[in-house]
Amino acid sequence: MDLLFARIRSNFAIAMKTARVFKGVERPEFTPDAITELRPDEVFVFGSNLEGMHGGGAAYLAFKQFGAVMGCGVGLRGQSYAIPTMQGGVETIKPYVDEFIAFATEHPDLFFYVTRIGCGIAGFREKEIAPLFEGAKSLENVCLPEGFAKLLK
Repeated sequence: MDLLFARIRSNFAIAMKTARVFKGVERPEFTPDAITELRPDEVFVFGSNLEGMHGGGAAYLAFKQFGAVMGCGVGLRGQSYAIPTMQGGVETIKPYVDEFIAFATEHPDLFFYVTRIGCGIAGFREKEIAPLFEGAKSLENVCLPEGFAKLLK
C-alpha cells in the first residue's frame, strides 16, 4: 500500500514539474496518471458506457470517489463528468466530446482533468481519441493527458 501511494505522489510530482496556474492555483500541465483527490473546483472526466454502469477503470474511481452516479453515463454528476466510449466507433464518441467541450467552455469556473477516455476498457488508442479533443487544447480550464496533448501539437 505504501508503494502505491509513493507511486501516486511520484506521478503527481512529475505532472507538476511543468505546472500552469488557473484561478490563482498551480495545476499540472497534463492530467496525472493517478488522481486520488480533487479541489472543490476540479472535475474528473472519464470514459463511461451509456448505461452508466461504472464497474471498472476510471469509471469505478469516478463512482467511488468523485460523485459519478450509477445509471448516469453522460455528463456532470458530483465532481465527475462522464463521456460514453463503449457504444461503437470513434465517430459515436465525438458528439459527446463536443458536448463536453461546450460544457467546459460554459463553465470557466471549473477545472477539468480529462483522463485517457476510451483507451482502457473501450480499447481505443490515443491516436484515435486525441483528435476529438482538438477544440479543448486551447481551453485554460481543461487539462489533457500528456499523450493526447503531444498528439495534438
